Amino acid sequence: MDHGKKIVVWYDKEADFLEVMFQKKSGYFRETKNDAVMEKVDKHGNVIGFSILKVSSLSMRKPISVTLKSSVA
Repeated sequence: MDHGKKIVVWYDKEADFLEVMFQKKSGYFRETKNDAVMEKVDKHGNVIGFSILKVSSLSMRKPISVTLKSSVA
């Protein structure tokens, strides 16, 4: 029996955009402290995924580090 959680990872090479979704539900993207990372949250502020812009440029930079925070406790 599989009790794992499905995580969807999608990369658009033309847009140089990576998206990781923890849950398939409606939400919106909001900024994080890192300009390259946007977090996706549901209507209650729970993090349901994130995106990274300009992924190909990351090989020349330091690793990305960002904390994703839900609005609710």
